[in-house]
Amino acid sequence: MADRHLEPDSPDLRARWGAWTFTEANQAKAREIIARYPEGRQRSAVMGLLDLAQRQVGAETQTQGWLPIPVMEYVAHLLAMPIIRVVEVATFYTMYNLVPVGRFHVQVCGTTPCMLRGSDDLIAACARRGMPAGGVSDDGLWTFTEVECMGNCASAPMVQINDDNYEDLTAERLGAVLDALARGETPKAGTQEPGRHTVEPLGGPTTLVAMVSENHDYRGEW
Repeated sequence: MADRHLEPDSPDLRARWGAWTFTEANQAKAREIIARYPEGRQRSAVMGLLDLAQRQVGAETQTQGWLPIPVMEYVAHLLAMPIIRVVEVATFYTMYNLVPVGRFHVQVCGTTPCMLRGSDDLIAACARRGMPAGGVSDDGLWTFTEVECMGNCASAPMVQINDDNYEDLTAERLGAVLDALARGETPKAGTQEPGRHTVEPLGGPTTLVAMVSENHDYRGEW
């Protein structure tokens, strides 16, 4: 796992982000998010507002987005929360980036199912491309993070890049995805295994085969 820490609060950080606010469109979205919660429970909107803030920062910086301390302070002010409570949420969930990241945040699952299926090869492929762990590559494109299980064990090994998952990977298949992203293309998300649609068994099912073409009721046969 990459070391998680806040970007230091510095004069340069304050100069860049100290006056940050939601855009007019995101202010409307923020009001919608807050309105989902009953009176007295508006602080429950903190996760949605942090995600919205990270996406706006990403749009402004042409990256996947992150949360500078002044941006978290802005969210805290909107929700009348102590800043430490907002920071607690942001540091707990790895969906929030605490330091600057590249245009593409490559998160490789290194938990046991993915490791047994070759995630070490994926990590090595990222390293060969000069992706720094928790940093930004020289060309500004990439940030690499090794993460814990993201729930795609049936199609391991998998990688999340920004909002998309790529599964059934090899180093070569990951390389093709990364090359496409670098060219400004949108590679197919999901499984990269030819002939596989989601996580169905390769070669077709070996049990409940009648369910392939219809909602077959097996109860009379059991």
